Amino acid sequence: MHPFQNDSPDGDDDKLHEECGVFAIHGNADAAKHTALGLHALQHRGQEAAGIVSLKNNHFNAHRDVGQVGDIFDKPQIMNRLEGHAAIGHNRYATTGETALRNVQPLFADLEFGGFALAHNGNLTNARKLRRELVHRGSLFQSTTDTEVVIHLMATAPANTVIERMIHALRQIEGAYSFVAMTSKEVIGVRDPLGVRPLVLGKLGDSYILASETCALDIIDAEFIRDVAPGEMVVIDDTGLRTLNPFPPTKQRFCVFEYIYFSRPDSVVDGTSVYEARKRIGMELARESHVPADTVIPVPDSGVPAALGYSQWAGIPFELGIIRNHYVGRTFIEPTDSIRHLGVKLKHNANLACIRGKRVVLVDDSIVRGTTSAKIVNMVRQAGAAEVHMRIAAPPTRHPCFYGIDTPSENELLAARYDVEGMAKLIGCDSLAFISFDGLYRAMGEEGRNAVEPQYCDACFTGDYPIRLIDQDDKETLSNQLSLLTESG
Repeated sequence: MHPFQNDSPDGDDDKLHEECGVFAIHGNADAAKHTALGLHALQHRGQEAAGIVSLKNNHFNAHRDVGQVGDIFDKPQIMNRLEGHAAIGHNRYATTGETALRNVQPLFADLEFGGFALAHNGNLTNARKLRRELVHRGSLFQSTTDTEVVIHLMATAPANTVIERMIHALRQIEGAYSFVAMTSKEVIGVRDPLGVRPLVLGKLGDSYILASETCALDIIDAEFIRDVAPGEMVVIDDTGLRTLNPFPPTKQRFCVFEYIYFSRPDSVVDGTSVYEARKRIGMELARESHVPADTVIPVPDSGVPAALGYSQWAGIPFELGIIRNHYVGRTFIEPTDSIRHLGVKLKHNANLACIRGKRVVLVDDSIVRGTTSAKIVNMVRQAGAAEVHMRIAAPPTRHPCFYGIDTPSENELLAARYDVEGMAKLIGCDSLAFISFDGLYRAMGEEGRNAVEPQYCDACFTGDYPIRLIDQDDKETLSNQLSLLTESG
């Protein structure tokens, strides 16, 4: 996975990033327009590139580009070219491969049975191994994404129907994934057997929809039906919807970080409001580690719900003591090195009236490298805070994720190198505390973390990886990391 830049002026590179969002719709005359709106709602899941493939009269049309959804699909001539009754779309945040047009999804191929488009949220953990085997057998790869492995497995599958070919491919891959795919006859959605990455099913009139989150349904006034179950394949065509279960049942391990940070707070995941879950996390955080203070201040925007929960439990005022500038893009260029130390203020500025003379509790969702946390603590001190106590709505992030989240290497993660006291000293706060594992699980409605059979995927905290890391254990892979593991769906 590509490393973050520590000196990012907007601070985004000191956060974990979900790298993709997917959307699909079948049986709607405005399929591509609804897809563009759905991708707009999922923009937080990937900001580097986006694409849509549509289907009209058995003919596929595609438009992909680098940038954000509103800039890519803002021209009528583009949307007119994407007319059709079905479409799939993808937002991308690269973790493997360069941000190049050849890597922008949905991918498309003409296979023996006809056209096939595919979009992927997640990460395959044996893609390199499969890729080497496929290349040895004569496959020619056009991108550096792990997603393309699925297309080649389908192309060479000893099966007749599209569904049989896709199941054949799915049974060879390992990793975390939610796929949406489209042929000339159907739209397909599938989640990995453990359900690590999200996928929901909705309906708009007679049209079925698949999307990474319910907020993508809300934007087009679609009805949420249910989550696609772990290991389930949903097939949508002119006759309606049918479901298949190509894998043996296994215990679900949904990514708990979706609740902490990645999903939009207005989404509902697995029957749970993300916003309410984050508030409960804040309450548990306060119950476990509250200190005497005058105000609770979130690090915007992701820390807001947890800070509200903290404030409610502690009975001390919640204040917007840090104001975020939403109009700073990731590509902002600092004019000179002499003002590089002001970089955090491009996005965050202290609200002096809420801070001066106060004992402040700062609430954030996580600490990755700690560079932004240190700058924010310093900014709050300069604004006149009497004390600064930092509270984190996640356990310490000590391990990289290989299942679809862009994380630095382990030796770049602050919590992997220091204990809590050491981190507090480096960040410059008076005290630092993280929510406990049991506190996090209690906030999710569990009695605590089941150490024998954990209820969620929490590998970034625990190092307990529920899916084999075949490529990471492959020494040949590790000696050549710049091909596949620098870009993913």
